[in-house]
Amino acid sequence: MTTEVSVDPRSPSRDVVVVDGVEANARLTGITGALLFVALAAEGVTIVDLHDLLSMHVFVGMLVAALVLLKLASTGYRFARYYAGDPDYRRKGPPQIVLRVIGPVVVVTTIAVVASGVVLVLVGESSRDPLLGIHKASFIVWFVAMTVHVVGHVRDTLQLSGADMSRDPARRVAGRATRVTVVLLATGAGLATGLVAVDWIGVWRR
Repeated sequence: MTTEVSVDPRSPSRDVVVVDGVEANARLTGITGALLFVALAAEGVTIVDLHDLLSMHVFVGMLVAALVLLKLASTGYRFARYYAGDPDYRRKGPPQIVLRVIGPVVVVTTIAVVASGVVLVLVGESSRDPLLGIHKASFIVWFVAMTVHVVGHVRDTLQLSGADMSRDPARRVAGRATRVTVVLLATGAGLATGLVAVDWIGVWRR
């Protein structure tokens, strides 16, 4: 069993810090999911007037891509540990059956939407056919699956992300600094890539 308790001898309050790899992974997923929800909401706003908001669409899209990679990594790790028979992840159990069924659809369509969007930016208008059609079609399927996914996970996402930001010693799980650093690095990489990508879309405005 991986859950342990450690006490920092330098701390006057002798705070107890729980070492729990399963919970740490869940919190990383939760924080990333919360940020991704905000980024996707902003991306959705740009779709209302894509012609005038194309730069913002591409900028936010690159941020979404970075956060998606991080979330796929964290959930993929849980998936691998669970099916490898790790006792702690087995004890945690799988997601609800509906979420398990739509999970592959969410993953495949998310990759399709993000990958096709990135290639459209990189290659330019010459990639309009068939990538633009793939981008639009995969978005429609993704939106339906993601709606179910978000509804099913919204409570856990809020609780997990809130727990890691809490100052309550009783809610501390080791590795918070590392999780925050990883999320900040992914966010920074997405924002930096977005700034660069905005300069690549001139051809789409002709």
